[in-house]
Amino acid sequence: MPAASLEQVVSLCKRRGFVFPGSEIYGGLANSWDYGPLGTELKNLLRDWWWDRFVRKRQDMVGIDAAIVMNPKVWEASGHVANFNDALIDCKQCKARFRADHLIEDAHPGTKVEGKSPTELTAIVAEKNIPCPTCGTKGQFTNARTFNLLFQTQLGAVEGEDNRSVYLRGEIAQAMFVNFKNVLTTTRKRLPFGIASVGKAFRNEITPGNFTFRTLEFDLMEFEYFIEEKDWEQTFDYWLEEQQAWLKEIGFDPERLRVREHTKDELSHYSRRTADVEYLTPFGWKELFGLAYRTDFDLKNHMEQSGVDLQYTDPDDAARKFIPHVVEPTFGLSRLTLMVLLEAYDEEKLEGEETRTVMRFNDRIAPVQVAILPLSKKENLIAKAQEVYKLLQGETDLRLDFDVTGSIGKRYRRQDEIGTPKCITIDFGTIGEDKEQGAQDTVTIRDRDSLKQERVKISELTRKLQ
Repeated sequence: MPAASLEQVVSLCKRRGFVFPGSEIYGGLANSWDYGPLGTELKNLLRDWWWDRFVRKRQDMVGIDAAIVMNPKVWEASGHVANFNDALIDCKQCKARFRADHLIEDAHPGTKVEGKSPTELTAIVAEKNIPCPTCGTKGQFTNARTFNLLFQTQLGAVEGEDNRSVYLRGEIAQAMFVNFKNVLTTTRKRLPFGIASVGKAFRNEITPGNFTFRTLEFDLMEFEYFIEEKDWEQTFDYWLEEQQAWLKEIGFDPERLRVREHTKDELSHYSRRTADVEYLTPFGWKELFGLAYRTDFDLKNHMEQSGVDLQYTDPDDAARKFIPHVVEPTFGLSRLTLMVLLEAYDEEKLEGEETRTVMRFNDRIAPVQVAILPLSKKENLIAKAQEVYKLLQGETDLRLDFDVTGSIGKRYRRQDEIGTPKCITIDFGTIGEDKEQGAQDTVTIRDRDSLKQERVKISELTRKLQ
């Protein structure tokens, strides 16, 4: 079952080391979060699975790792300087700032706000007499005005000099377009093929909270899939199916997934068709993955603005040259990590009315796959447990934990909360001191989901776990 509330997951994430508030000892920074040891592992495992599935195991995909700061002409050509905007509105009473469309949607769900100008959004706020979410004052908002989302910074080291303005990237797609010719020349790929990338993006936007759902900096995984124009609809449908197929492999319940097509008013300036794969969160249906048909907008604009020929030459007909069209599947890594946490969270009633919290991660992305637990802190038990740990460390690639703090019951609950699929208990039977607990040189394997326990010989442990 999904988390009953976002607060439950936020609490667990801090308590168990998945996500911490950013700069916490200095009072934090709004919409800034740091991934702890387990959260970093989870995010990296999702990233590596994506790269393996969509890049490494496909003949039609290659990857790049591009710079965050690019020539500002890139963002002018892409349309981001002119079109990458939000309409912001301020409360006159408490000075709190909001995105006008979010303010309206939160107060009156279902109100049409897509494609509305700042003037139109201002009129809707006034007409509906919307209260400020911060101080509760009604009808005291400034006019909405346009706010560019690109983070601007200065390229230069000397204060006071005329340093050059540059931008932190607002998306990772543009590097794949400006490197199209380089990739084509060095890899000799034929259409259709894709260029993939993973990395940070930055948006200077007002965010509605909801933990790590929308932040100032975030991780994206996406690729630009280059095709002939006639193939765009078939390609679009294929990647939409692939996005949903991966979510099911991860372990998402199909009942909490849906596809939502963007209306004509919602479409970005570069898109002819866009669809979102949405997930049912505790705060409503929210975008998880996106898919856009960007036509030839980007390559054509970069070709015109740079003067560099970015056409594709048909290897079988040198006279046939054209600008490829693009279908872009976008996978938000930060957002996916949050929704995996929401999907995995479960509370289960046990016998005796006890409730346990358990994170039901897919084994492939569980930050810890096997925990080694000596029954007590006795030296001979700890020594034997260390032997088992080193055995598995040497014979497997499993992600291991060694836990001796607290009672065995508390340690089981701790491992449940971090989503460890298997716990191995070394008891007095293991070291031959108590035959009632089990035969010598055997251990107990406890399963996270079923809670069943199985006695296994240490000599067979590697085979059993793998």
